[in-house]
Amino acid sequence: MNKTNAVRLLEAAGIKFRTAEYEVDENDLSGVHVAKQLGQPPEQVFKTLVLKGEKKGYIVCCIPVAEELDLKKAAKAAGDKKVEMLPLKELLPVTGYIRGGCSPVGMKKKFPTFIDETAVLFDEIAVSAGVRGGQIIIAPDDLCGYTGAEYAELTV
Repeated sequence: MNKTNAVRLLEAAGIKFRTAEYEVDENDLSGVHVAKQLGQPPEQVFKTLVLKGEKKGYIVCCIPVAEELDLKKAAKAAGDKKVEMLPLKELLPVTGYIRGGCSPVGMKKKFPTFIDETAVLFDEIAVSAGVRGGQIIIAPDDLCGYTGAEYAELTV
């Protein structure tokens, strides 16, 4: 895997992590597919979702790949009344990342970030390395610390 911006930023910050690669299947961009390829349980592999709040603007949520985001819980975590998923066509201009390769590390701007509270159950979790086919495997507290994230209840 080529070094992505996310990888470079974590290295520069001296944060311990490792990377893993997987085969991209254009017919199955699901995170469960990624988890299987990594040999990880889906509870330990997190997808990065970007939302737009009514008052607070953009927020980032990382949740286990097999789970569904609860918009009310995400809004509550962000201190907003209502949030909605960012339309796909806005993902690249807002974050610098494409669908299936969106990392909580190294977006164009620093957005309020929330990681599902189940992440603390694991020594390490996997998140996108900022490119389809690449994952960063990192301690949840290190990811939280670097991104300024908060743990929150986010899933249905």
